Amino acid sequence: MDVILIIEIIALVMGIPYMIFEVLQKNTMWYFGMFTSTACAIQFFLEQNWANMGLNIYYVLMAFWGLYQWKKDSEAVEAEIHLTRLSPRMAFWSALLFLLGTGLLVWLLTTLHDSNPWMDAISTALCVIGMIWLAKSIPYHWILWVIGDTVLVVMCFLAGKYWMTALYVAYVIVSAYGFFRWRKRGEYIS
Repeated sequence: MDVILIIEIIALVMGIPYMIFEVLQKNTMWYFGMFTSTACAIQFFLEQNWANMGLNIYYVLMAFWGLYQWKKDSEAVEAEIHLTRLSPRMAFWSALLFLLGTGLLVWLLTTLHDSNPWMDAISTALCVIGMIWLAKSIPYHWILWVIGDTVLVVMCFLAGKYWMTALYVAYVIVSAYGFFRWRKRGEYIS
């Protein structure tokens, strides 16, 4: 069996509990995220999708901060899900990061002969911001995941990575559900 196929299957299997625990806002999510992201980083490295490889390394590192942040925030409210409001300042910096990050990544990825620089850059920029918002429990991170993961569905499908395509399709579906669940059951931290 092909090494890349084995890695894709591992990422899919580890990604399922990750998604479930993310929707439920359980700290266990961060541990599954570390394993899933490591598998994805290896696969994207082998496929020469440099931005998504870097993105998954970033996910592994962010899991430590996210776990710390969620433990701290869960002490501040009694609700099942704790939420933080998206401030105008965070929205501004996120938009700026998206625009500048996408532009810089397209240039860098084109230089590095990435197999799909535009889709790789857009999905990476959206997901970097989405991970920050997730760690801060901003419910709108789900919308960024829907958009970013939809781009990744197309990118993986076009590259013939069907297991990864299935994983990202599942992420899109769960993200849509997660947004409504968090909005319904969440309580904002004052």
